[in-house]
Amino acid sequence: MTTSVLVMGGSHFLGRAVALEALRRGWSVTVFNRGKTGRNPDGVRALQGDRTDQDDLVRLAGIGPWDAIIDTSGMSAGVVDLATRTLAESTSRYVYVSTVSVYAGWPMLPLTEDLPTLAEAEPLPDLPADVVVSYGVDKADAEKAARTNLGDALTILRPGVILGPEEYVGRLPWWLNRIKRGGRVLAPGNPDQSIAPVDARDVAAFACDRAEAGRRAEIFNLTAPTNAATMESFLRTCIEVTGSDAALEWVDGGFLLDHGAKQWTELPLWRTYPGTWAVSGVRAQEAGLACRPLSETVADTWSWLSSGETAVDNERAALIGLSEEKEAALLAAWDAR
Repeated sequence: MTTSVLVMGGSHFLGRAVALEALRRGWSVTVFNRGKTGRNPDGVRALQGDRTDQDDLVRLAGIGPWDAIIDTSGMSAGVVDLATRTLAESTSRYVYVSTVSVYAGWPMLPLTEDLPTLAEAEPLPDLPADVVVSYGVDKADAEKAARTNLGDALTILRPGVILGPEEYVGRLPWWLNRIKRGGRVLAPGNPDQSIAPVDARDVAAFACDRAEAGRRAEIFNLTAPTNAATMESFLRTCIEVTGSDAALEWVDGGFLLDHGAKQWTELPLWRTYPGTWAVSGVRAQEAGLACRPLSETVADTWSWLSSGETAVDNERAALIGLSEEKEAALLAAWDAR
């Protein structure tokens, strides 16, 4: 019997990767989105509607049921509460994609799935000014609503940084385009710093695995294995795949902060807080999460960029990347130190 799945989203990046993976498995795939951004994969049943509109969700529920619902587009507590209440009787498995930002200890502390979220922490932790806590609070509240409405039908996935073709935040595309320009490139912090981003296609495959796993309440962090990649191996792969003549100039992290460089945004994937990449993905890896080498993600993303395709617009993308002028000024200050 063919598995039926409803993807909330489905037209770009992770949602599209989930729909494509489900199609690859021979499933019957329905996607639900507004039809305003991205494109739905060929072969899906595309339903157009607004997930913030209860009437649209009631109509959607009437079209079900599905063996599983995979929710890649629930970005706020109110939206997730409405969807999970309305669709609770339409499936026995609901996979909700959340984020590691829900943890009260992120990005300051090493984390496992057993530690408290921002919805459970009282008072809220005192975090540095450049850690935006509102996003994590909203997603933690969304998880809480989903648990209330779905009980043991709910799987929660908490990815760290997701990269790959069609990435709309722009972290990896920025590095690839900067490296391609060549010349002397500011490389931030410690070249041996471990990083653990995960490919959207691997998140999609694991989400589909959990959709088939049977009815049970479960939570998984989704990060690559520890020490699978470093900042240096990542940047050197960018040089290799772009064919660039770029020369990496490693600049001390403390120096960069003292001179006004913004970690995480201006220099993507670089962050000095010790818990940033210390999120354990062991539980998911033991349950079958298979993470492709970061070098493959980099190469495939460059192929996608080189094809002329572009990601959907997203307001977060405007914050990503260091201007040429600021990079030159930082390198000049580094030389003169």
